[in-house]
Formats: sequence, C-alpha cells, structure tokens
Amino acid sequence: MKLGDQLLRTPVYRNLTAVGSGTTDGRMRIVVAERLGEPEVLQVREMDRPEPELTEILVRVRAAGVNPCDWKTRSGQGSLGHDEFPMILGYDVAGVVEAVGPGVTVFKPGDEVLGMPKFPVLPGGYAEYLTAAARQFVRKPAKLTFEEAAALPLAGLTAWQGLVDTGKVAAGQRVLVHAAAGGVGHLAVQIAKSFGAYVIGTASAAKHDFVRALGADEVIDYRTADFAEVLARDPVDLVFDPITADYSVRSLRVLKNGGVLVSTLPVNESATAEAQRRGISTDFFLVEPDRLALTALTELVDSGRLMVAIDSTYPLSQAAEAHRRGETNRAAGKIVLTLD
Repeated sequence: MKLGDQLLRTPVYRNLTAVGSGTTDGRMRIVVAERLGEPEVLQVREMDRPEPELTEILVRVRAAGVNPCDWKTRSGQGSLGHDEFPMILGYDVAGVVEAVGPGVTVFKPGDEVLGMPKFPVLPGGYAEYLTAAARQFVRKPAKLTFEEAAALPLAGLTAWQGLVDTGKVAAGQRVLVHAAAGGVGHLAVQIAKSFGAYVIGTASAAKHDFVRALGADEVIDYRTADFAEVLARDPVDLVFDPITADYSVRSLRVLKNGGVLVSTLPVNESATAEAQRRGISTDFFLVEPDRLALTALTELVDSGRLMVAIDSTYPLSQAAEAHRRGETNRAAGKIVLTLD
C-alpha cells in the first residue's frame, strides 16, 4: 500500500473537508493540493488536528516558509518524489508548542520554536498545527519575529551545510555565492562573512545594494557580465551554487586548482572529469534536519551576525499568490505564509 493510500485511510485525512467560516474545536485549517498543477490547485481545507506521539511536539504554527521546492513539488517539477495526494506542502515553520508527547523533555507548552522537521518527507507546514520530533526544532531567538523565524530553517540549513559542513569555509578564503540575494544566498553571504571569508555575490543590479548591505565585498551583475570572465584573473577558493543549471560548470573556470565547488545538484560527467584533473572537489549535498546547525544559526542571530530578510508575506489563504511571487524569481530574501 502506498503512503498516500495509507494517509487516506487515517482518521485525519478521512475527515478532510472544504473550509467553512472557521475551524471548530479539534479541527484546523490547512492548504492542500489534491493534484499537480498551477498555483490555483492550492486550496484551503479543514482536517482533524493531530496529536503528538512519542517524542513529538504539537506546534501551533504562526508562520511557514515558502521555498522553491514547494512550488516545484506542486507543479510536478520537484526532485523529491512527492506524488501522493492530498499533499500538504511546507517544510519549515515557526510557532508555539501547544502540547508535548511522552518522553519529551527539551520543550514545554508555550515555548516558541522553529524547525525544518522530517525533510525530505513533507511535514505539512501549510497548516495551523503540525506534529514532529521535538529534537528537530530549536528555540526561536527573541530577536526574530515568527515570520523571520519561519524563513530561517530550510534556507539557513542549506547555506550552513553547504558552506560549513561540506565546503569547510575558512577565514581569508575568496568565496563566490551565486543568487546572493535569494532565500538561501542572502544567508550564505552572511555565514561566509561570519567565518572571515572575502565574499563575492552574483545578483541583478537592482539587488546590489541589498547584497552589499549583507556584507558582500563584491557583487557581479549576472545579467550584464559573465562572472567567469570577471573573476578569471583572480580565482576563488570556494563556490557555493544553489542555482545549478549551467552555473556549476561555468564556476569551474573561476576556481583555483584544489578548490571546492558545492552545489545542490550533481555536476555532469564532463565537469566532474575536469574537476578531477585540477584537483577540485565537486560536492553535491541535500539539506537535512540538523539541530546542531540550527542552534549555530540561532547563535549567529543572537550575536547580530545573521539577519533574515523577508521579501513578502501572505496569509495562509493566499498560498497560491505566494507561489506566484516565488515563481517570478524576483524575490529578495524569503517569502512567508502567516497564520493568526
């Protein structure tokens, strides 16, 4: 029996209904996609509120991050294999602990938390409540609003695991960050700077001031200049590429021999062969839940070395509009859904 078939036989999904004027006790609003398609397939429904099981917490969601993997999954372009329906999107959330399951000692009701639980399994963040393992959450820094906190987990972990765990970023290195104004990129710029790196970002001209304000030492307009030509005479030690496509292949031209290319998709065989010839490490990674890294990110926030930029916010009922905004590729920072 497929996972989707199992879900449809559970009481929670069996009681999925169209939303009315408001939720009743024991019910909650969710945004669900019952098929793949354009943003309008996202519809508000009601379902039974979940209960925390062993080692889980029940979180009343105050805000949910919107990420490229959300709209790619919704449209059928995602690489994570989600094809079971009904589908509740949303990987990262911030909210308040409503209840704790047996065995939980790290949180209590009333604690404010943020997290990216269960990835790559969908935890169902586009909802008023969700349950997940307690230790895949951390406490929300007081400096962050719920919207900012919900924007941090997936993008922040991607940047941290790519730059720090995989790329081994170090002081004095020249680091190139692609899409430096994006949800992942704007955090990557700040993380690399916090380690003492010299950071170069690629972004459209309209976003150069934003990227420089994050701490970037140089910004290249990818629309009017070829970054590979600009940096040909002064190569870099590390490239962080959350875009992929042909960027990773072109980035080999600006890396020093023995440098590191970190991307969120594998590079092709010809690029791998060139990299091996030059002693360049081409590391592909997939983000995963990581409480230690989340804690490190929140410590950077508390120390004032990391800020989370919000491009725009939308109420849960306007999830389709949030996806449309994301698909323009014009966002600077993160898009977030808000819940009362």
